Amino acid sequence: MHLNKWIGLALTALTLPAVTATPTTPRPSSLPLLLVGASYAEGKTPFNNGIAPLGGVAVGLGSYLSVGQALTRTPLLPGFVINEGQAGATTFARPYCAPGASTCGPATWDSYATQLQKALARVAVPPAFNTYNARYVVILSPNDCLHADTFGVPQASAQPCTAAQLNQVADRLIAVGNQARAAGLTPIYDTMPRYSQLDLNLFRSLYSLAWVIGEADYNTLRNVTSSRIRNEVPGAVMLDVWKDFEHIGDGIHPTPETARRAAFIIARALRLRDHGY
Repeated sequence: MHLNKWIGLALTALTLPAVTATPTTPRPSSLPLLLVGASYAEGKTPFNNGIAPLGGVAVGLGSYLSVGQALTRTPLLPGFVINEGQAGATTFARPYCAPGASTCGPATWDSYATQLQKALARVAVPPAFNTYNARYVVILSPNDCLHADTFGVPQASAQPCTAAQLNQVADRLIAVGNQARAAGLTPIYDTMPRYSQLDLNLFRSLYSLAWVIGEADYNTLRNVTSSRIRNEVPGAVMLDVWKDFEHIGDGIHPTPETARRAAFIIARALRLRDHGY
């Protein structure tokens, strides 16, 4: 669907009858939206005490629209986004390992659990700080198992994930969703893009990676994570935000229009939930 068509749908959706509410019960979609993830969520790598993975570079050298940025612009939502995503992140914390290096660090990425903990702190309501001015957290696809620089060990030592390790990615995504539920939030997950929509070998060559995940393992990871989340995170919402995925020419990162479409799908789902759909 072209951009002008779905913007028209967005504006139409804004005319839906308002949910019955009082000034003290705002629509859940009008509250801050929390976001955790990797480069689909946020295009910048994290700085800690002046040190960052990849030297602090951003996707596309800054010419990149993440879903986190697009969510601040969609006309269906107020633009209140607490984005703790980190480009390059995995569900687990790990040090950065430069291509060809025999050691890793000191630059690091946070885990998804830590990202969520930080996001919750932004909206914790005083004085107890154990309730939150948010109802949803968007959890976007991680880098786990996708290539040789996702393990926190030198690339020469990294091996493609086993079946057990692919399931452990699902374990960690499920855990962060249940962490959100324990805080009173509904987790919103994306389904990974289809393998045919990516060009991971192009991505490998551009970023000097020792290897990338193969098609069979990628499809297993995609299927295992989506099916297990549906079955093991009660009340979670799974959205196919990447059904029309196009990359920016690097094999893996979405074009601005793709990111805007993904943000629209998320925003539309939240607005429909306001009305009981």
